[in-house]
Amino acid sequence: MLNRELEINVQKASSDQLKTKPDPNNLGFGRFFTDHMFTMSWNRQQGWHNVAIRPYESFVLDPAAMVFHYGQAIFEGMKAYRAKDGQIFLFRPNDNFTRMNNSAERLCMPRFDAEMVLGALKELITLDKDWVPSDAGSSLYIRPTMIAIDPFIGLRPAEEILFYIITSPVQAYLSGVSAIWVEDEYVRAVRGGVGAIKTGGSYAASLYPSKLAADKGYQQVLWLDGVERKYIEEVGSMNIFFVYENCIVTPHLNGSILAGITRDSIIKVAKSWEMEVIEGKINIEDVVADIKAGAVVEIFGAGTAAVVSPIGRLGYKGEDYVIGDGKSMGALTKKFYDTITGIQYGKVQDDFGWIEKVM
Repeated sequence: MLNRELEINVQKASSDQLKTKPDPNNLGFGRFFTDHMFTMSWNRQQGWHNVAIRPYESFVLDPAAMVFHYGQAIFEGMKAYRAKDGQIFLFRPNDNFTRMNNSAERLCMPRFDAEMVLGALKELITLDKDWVPSDAGSSLYIRPTMIAIDPFIGLRPAEEILFYIITSPVQAYLSGVSAIWVEDEYVRAVRGGVGAIKTGGSYAASLYPSKLAADKGYQQVLWLDGVERKYIEEVGSMNIFFVYENCIVTPHLNGSILAGITRDSIIKVAKSWEMEVIEGKINIEDVVADIKAGAVVEIFGAGTAAVVSPIGRLGYKGEDYVIGDGKSMGALTKKFYDTITGIQYGKVQDDFGWIEKVM
């Protein structure tokens, strides 16, 4: 664990190190990075040390650094939001850092003091406060990352670790209604593997099937389970929800599905509206039948980047199944989007204690 008494060394960027801020109307996603970053190091002898906020810069790593060869790396995704009055908020950051510590344990990496890192993150955002966008739907994306940096060729837990946080002003991640392809040949994860944590290899494995789906004219892949290949797991890098007349249905957390912060937020909001929420094994054949019968009225993905992403068309075994009119965001999907983003931007009362004020 990190000693909270360790002092954060803050080195502000000099005038010649400051970057030109991008056009707020052309931010895209993950293209621009702020003036500063947070870093800290760990080794078996010293534990966590060299805790610093410093100018954004490139790293120099040995070609034998273990992260390049064995993929010992984890990360998180979170955002900071600017309210109309100028205040800046984080949304459930403690949950992100709790999940990251769980990921660290799964990959034999050291746990860190989440309270101390949250304090450092607030200081980092305050230093780069002018980078937090104010346009509707825009935010400051936050990427905490932990990598193994030992210069060693051999499979063992790392003995040297680098933890860092970089931030990036972004616009909304996705827009419009997506068409998704049900992938029944390639799989994303299996129970007992690393599908339930945020590690780079899990995402790299999705690239080729995603390319195949794009070649067919679909924007995302709907993943099935890795054993029987008939139970729905995730859509792209998001959790998925099916809306029926009186309830919402989502795959249960079975060890191969990421426990999404947005997923949990939607479930809690739905229950506060006294909606029935069903978490369980969802057979793709049942979903297809329910779409044909008109029982499934909306489908959406949920994740930090997009919040919710409506799905209007599902391709499975050569046939397309249209949800609703196939073109519009459903009424309940929009209600979830408006409610969660309203809380994030300080426009809707936070009855859940999710908002953490930065400044």
